[in-house]
Amino acid sequence: MCVHCGKGTETRDHVPSKVFLDEPFPANLPVVYSCEQCNNKFSKDEDYLASLVECAKIGSIDLKKIERDKIAGVLQHSPALYKKLANLICEVEEVNLFTVETNRIKTMLLKLARGHAAFELHELHLEQPLHVSYALLNTFTDKSRRSFEESPKLTMLPEVGSRALQRIVESPNLLTEWIIVQDKRYRYLTIRGFHTIIRGVIGEYLAFEVIWES
Repeated sequence: MCVHCGKGTETRDHVPSKVFLDEPFPANLPVVYSCEQCNNKFSKDEDYLASLVECAKIGSIDLKKIERDKIAGVLQHSPALYKKLANLICEVEEVNLFTVETNRIKTMLLKLARGHAAFELHELHLEQPLHVSYALLNTFTDKSRRSFEESPKLTMLPEVGSRALQRIVESPNLLTEWIIVQDKRYRYLTIRGFHTIIRGVIGEYLAFEVIWES
């Protein structure tokens, strides 16, 4: 069943979406079931967030300056998205910053987190979370960065048969670990205790955290 709406399983969805990664793609990318409607409705938000991250990193929408060819291609073939990002730029003290659509970003981060929770912890059809937050990694204090990056000791074992439990069997110290999907592009951490916590970092730039009550 679809991890987002609980209905049909007509398609499979990569978690994270391939737009956040570069080719050649890593082998055995995490995949969850998603209905065609959910898969389609998130596609524009995926392009938006991936493009926003890359443009915000360089403070520009100049296609020649964008590091990732994939994102330059997305913007080249989507004039509407390119125009939207151009309209989001504002100059503050001679530095280009981007205003953002907070709800749209949180919707996309929630989609990613649901996928990780389903794939790693076998927690399906999670309802609204207690908390969805995001911030730029370079704005963290040393203390908050350590807290975010820390791999905490488990307080509750994942479900039998889940990917996370398989990882624990291979890790005698019973610590959760960051899963690097692709170096410098995407990584995530899953934590199951009194709360289910998914953390992720996109492009080593945008950090996020989603929390559900277990």
